[in-house]
Amino acid sequence: MNLQIKQEDHENTHHLHIAGEIDAYTAPQLREALLPLTGKEGHETLVHLGEVNYMDSTGLGVFVGALKSSKEHGSSLKLTGMTSRVQRLFEITGLDEVIDIEDVKGGSK
Repeated sequence: MNLQIKQEDHENTHHLHIAGEIDAYTAPQLREALLPLTGKEGHETLVHLGEVNYMDSTGLGVFVGALKSSKEHGSSLKLTGMTSRVQRLFEITGLDEVIDIEDVKGGSK
């Protein structure tokens, strides 16, 4: 399956709607779309993951890189709407403790 990325910008907030699979083949496409947004000082990037049905460690690495970029550039990164299966990957790796994630029910962790 391919990866679809749709971007919507509202003032200083960027919404990335991701659908499909994030793996070694599609992670570069995600990185190319996400990292420039986290490099904008004072901006917020909100990544909607509700339609991502698979993610491997390469995908997790993209989000770690985006988190580092956001901290270096004074921006913020938030992941939202992920399925319980994808959220479990962040929990298993402990990334849910360092990345701002809205849980499946919509509340912030």
